[in-house]
Amino acid sequence: MLLSNPVFSTALAPMQDVTGLPFMKIISGYGDPDLYFTEYFRVYEGSRLNPEILSSITCNPSSRPIFAQILGESVAEIIRVCKLLQVHSIEGVDLNMGCPAPRVFKKNVGGGLLKDPAKIKQILLAMKSVIQGRLTVKMRVGFEDDSNFFEILEILKEVEVDLLSLHTRTVLGGYRSIPDHSYVTQAVNFLSCPVLLNGNVTSAQVALKLQKETGAAGIMIGRSAIRNPWIFRQIRDLQEGQDIFRPRMIDLYEYVSLLLEALKKPDMNDVRLVARIKKFLNFVGLSVSSDGEFLHFMRRAQTSKDLFAVCKRFMLDDGLSETFVSLEPFDHLVARPSQETCSS
Repeated sequence: MLLSNPVFSTALAPMQDVTGLPFMKIISGYGDPDLYFTEYFRVYEGSRLNPEILSSITCNPSSRPIFAQILGESVAEIIRVCKLLQVHSIEGVDLNMGCPAPRVFKKNVGGGLLKDPAKIKQILLAMKSVIQGRLTVKMRVGFEDDSNFFEILEILKEVEVDLLSLHTRTVLGGYRSIPDHSYVTQAVNFLSCPVLLNGNVTSAQVALKLQKETGAAGIMIGRSAIRNPWIFRQIRDLQEGQDIFRPRMIDLYEYVSLLLEALKKPDMNDVRLVARIKKFLNFVGLSVSSDGEFLHFMRRAQTSKDLFAVCKRFMLDDGLSETFVSLEPFDHLVARPSQETCSS
């Protein structure tokens, strides 16, 4: 069964340079989603399977199904890469039609594909002919508007895709525009395949509320899982009628420590490591201090020693360690830059 829970399933959204094997291992330790998706494999002439991304498949930290996501527009090359992926233990292949990064959509891939429904149909039919597992799609509601939305839904229905993950913003809307989850309801009513809702799902409570309102088969969560890696466990708690797990600041401090260790590479010096972890802490900070002080000092730390001094000050000192972490982000704070995770 594609969705391990026929009533409600969760998925970790594919986020480039974030949801690799190290982060998947951390999430798995705190509570697996039902489905995993890899970062995208960039497909172009002569491209090979990126070994780091491939490791999230070959060293899958859980027993949960994992989908390999691809990003490209050359039909011949996509067929070639799909065949390469078939030798690995994947649930299926996911086509990225949502990445909003300008460096991506300007090459007519990712979110750029939404401007060309005919090309989408050509690609999906080719993928369908060679994929032995599931064919899935992750997309936004459109490029600059929703003018192609229903035409693309018709293509997905004709091709008989197995799962749609729908981010309810446009590509040009990035991450700052207000998501419109009514598009999920429209997709649910039109398609026979499961539809996952994606976009600004900020807590377990919000996840269940949106699933009920839209009729989605489940929820895909990206940036909120960076901020709160316990979110999939919390969703399961609510589903089972249990008290929701509430992390405290000491739990958050331990999470940051795990991130630091997980993100280290043999050739990475301390300055680069700190710059790397700041990408994650931009989101963590949205639940640490409502006045934005943590984000202010964290972003100015240059070494891991300085960084952990900031974390200790805001998470452990003065009796803070037993303080509950905010379940919802402080919405007046901003994680920057806007394209930091290229979540599609």
